[in-house]
Amino acid sequence: VRQAEAKGRGIIFLTGHIGPWEILSFGWSALQYPISFLVRPLDNPLLEDLVERRRTRFGNRAIDKKSAARQALRLLREGGTLGILSDLNTQEFEGVFVPFFGKLACTTAGIATLALKTDATVIPTWAIWDRSKRRYCFHAAPAVEVVRTGDHKKDIEVNTGRFAAAVEKIVRAYPDQWLWIHKRWKTRPPGEADLYE
Repeated sequence: VRQAEAKGRGIIFLTGHIGPWEILSFGWSALQYPISFLVRPLDNPLLEDLVERRRTRFGNRAIDKKSAARQALRLLREGGTLGILSDLNTQEFEGVFVPFFGKLACTTAGIATLALKTDATVIPTWAIWDRSKRRYCFHAAPAVEVVRTGDHKKDIEVNTGRFAAAVEKIVRAYPDQWLWIHKRWKTRPPGEADLYE
């Protein structure tokens, strides 16, 4: 993380619903390193207000994912840090199909787009419970190399696949820590049957 920070460019913390993903932002901000992260506001406004106050308590900033593109670009171009959960099902118009646990999963193209446009460093991060230490421990994998071939469409697909593979690697290492109750493979390639029927 310090090496990426020294480059003076933005950093994207790539993660999923692994362990207490919300604690990642608290930890960074408690270390005097506040981050911004994309969120979908909760449907209950009272609960949203409570969660928002906790998320931003130490200087973090929540960005509504529906209006995030410009804010995220500006943040990364200014050398800021953005956390993104990447294990969500995405609609076909906002994602690409890449392998995830051996099945094609429609995955956001936004992370690859941001990395390509801003030259941000993409670092897989996660926090898991360490039974021997009796606490949550933060982890960061080496940065995922962002591929640039000059073919924008191919670069989006290849990099999105690389990011999905990085998250899959974390989940495979800690399957009991992956909290996922939604239909990750809900959006299917055209002509492919629904996996949940």
